Formats: sequence, structure tokens, C-alpha cells
Amino acid sequence: MNTKISEIPIIDLSETSGSADITELATFLGQVFHQVGFAVVTNHGIPQAVTDAAFSHARAFFELPSKDRASIDKRRSRHFRGWECEGSEYTNNRPDIREQLDFWTPHQPRPRDVEPHYLRLLGPNQWPDESIVPGFRPAIESWIEGVRQLADLLLRLLSISLRLPPDHLGRAFGEECMSLCKVIKYPPTPPGQFGVNAHHDAGFLTVLATDGNPGLEIQDAAGDWVPVPNVPGGLIVNLGEVLQKMTGNYFVATPHRVLTAGKRQSLAYFHGPSLDMPLLQLPLEPCFAEAVAASPRHANAGFMIQIDEAEAGAADMSSPAHPDVYGDQLWNYFKRSYPENVALHYGAER
Repeated sequence: MNTKISEIPIIDLSETSGSADITELATFLGQVFHQVGFAVVTNHGIPQAVTDAAFSHARAFFELPSKDRASIDKRRSRHFRGWECEGSEYTNNRPDIREQLDFWTPHQPRPRDVEPHYLRLLGPNQWPDESIVPGFRPAIESWIEGVRQLADLLLRLLSISLRLPPDHLGRAFGEECMSLCKVIKYPPTPPGQFGVNAHHDAGFLTVLATDGNPGLEIQDAAGDWVPVPNVPGGLIVNLGEVLQKMTGNYFVATPHRVLTAGKRQSLAYFHGPSLDMPLLQLPLEPCFAEAVAASPRHANAGFMIQIDEAEAGAADMSSPAHPDVYGDQLWNYFKRSYPENVALHYGAER
């Protein structure tokens, strides 16, 4: 297992069409996510026009006067959906210098005091009024639907790579899935700060589209930062901490950050299951555990630290603990990233 990452693999998904045998492709994909944790996928089936329309409407929103953007301020939503200004989200206890919109899978809201507490995350989105930015919602929802289908395909490939039935991961997702779309605008990164600080993604699988401007970097096991290339028409894919736990660290969540010299926009989709999904270790063959034991990077991989661990001086992404239910994983993300919003709606004890 090399500690250095020389380049991010580019994977052509055209072999998944028709009746072609995809086992070889799935095996290669699994090796990439075991060794690197990031890939760029091409021929993924999402028309470029759909992505272009989403970016065009995102730019139109971010160009609105501040009062119009603030009409869907995230602080108004007890489900943590909507717009936020730069510096609102915290990663590893440090503010991220980016402006963004968050849209989660919409569901019927539960009572404010429902238990388990993570069910309070279910609810509607806040969308900008059609009169303010015409066509925004259908453009973003069309892109979300495209990447959702792509993420389902990738889950099938990952299941095959782990020598499980193709539908194993998909069946585990449940009926009330909670996925996230972030529409993001980065200004040039100020000295000593980051557009988004080094972190792991909290969920299962992330699909990212960029406007072509550089800035995203991943960290290899040697501690060096490697830029993720821009491939016209390609989408960036990486895995999160949930799959790290469920594979016993065979797949690890690779640290990444954004540091940009110029303006940058991206669309990020985080594929997620039902909140009550248990995060049980998958029934993998012994060879996967043996691969973990043979690699210090995998055997010693930790998780994102919580606020109390950060205050105690723990190193970033060094936590030994991880929730056993997906909803608790998301609730921890909100407590860590939006402590003021959580306190505003649910009190400091949460």
C-alpha cells in the first residue's frame, strides 16, 4: 500500500450500459476507493445541459441582493435547510469561507420534540421564490435526480466490489432516505483560512460537479495535498465515514479541503439512507479485513472529532468513536457544524 497519491483515477462508466459484465469495472472501482478514496467518473449518463442549467441558476441566485438571498435563511428552518452566508458552517471547529444553499430530501415534518431526536431533521426545504429567480427549483431538482440515479449505480458497483449481491447496499437504505445537495459559492480564500477546512464527508457517497476552477485537494497517507483535476464533463466521487465504518476501514474517508485563488462554484450531492438505518459492519470475506490489517493508513483511520474532543485538544479526524445509527451520524454533523443553529431550535443540551 503506497502512502503517496500521484494522481486521481479517471473511470469511464460507459461499460455499465447494456448487458456488459461489470464485475471487472466494479473490482477496479473498489480498489480505487480502497487505495485513493477519490475518483473522477466520465460517461456517467447525466446530460451536460442538466448540469449547466443547475450552475446557471445557482449563479443567478448568488447574484441576488442580500435581502433576497436571506429570504430563505437557514436559521429560519428547524430542519437546517436553506441559504447561509460565508463563515456560517464550521469544520473542525473553524469557519468555512463559502456561501451555500442546503437542500435535503423532503419529508413530512415530525413534532419538534420527537424521539429519537434525529427525526427532527425531517421536513421541507426552503426554496427561493419563483419570481425572484425563475426556474431555479426545477433546474436544481433535475440535477439532484440525475446524480441520485448515478449514486444508486455506484452503490451497486461498490456492492459487487465487496463480493456482495449487487443490491446489498441499496436494500439497506430503507424507505425514507435523507440525501443532501449543497449549492456552493467560494470567494478567493483569505490567507490562513480555507473555503472548506480539511474534513471527511459524514455520509455514504458524494458526487461533486465543479465550474472548472481549481481548489479541491485531497490528502494522502504521507500528509501531502494533491489537487483533484478538472475533467470536462466529469464528476468527482468520494466515500464518507459511514462506508468506512461499515467496511471495517477497508474503504476510508479521505481528507479533503478547498483552497482557491479565485472564485469557484460547485454542486455537491451526498447520497444517504433512512435516518434509522443501523450502521452494521458488512458481511465481508476475510480478505478485506486482512487488507486493512496490512495497511497502517486503514488500520489506524479515525473519524471526525466532535466539539468536546476538539476542546480537549484532539487532532482533526482522530476520533475513535462513531454512531451506530445513521441519524445519530447526521445529528453529530449538525452539532459539530452548526452549533448555534442547533441551540437556537433545540437548546444547548442537544
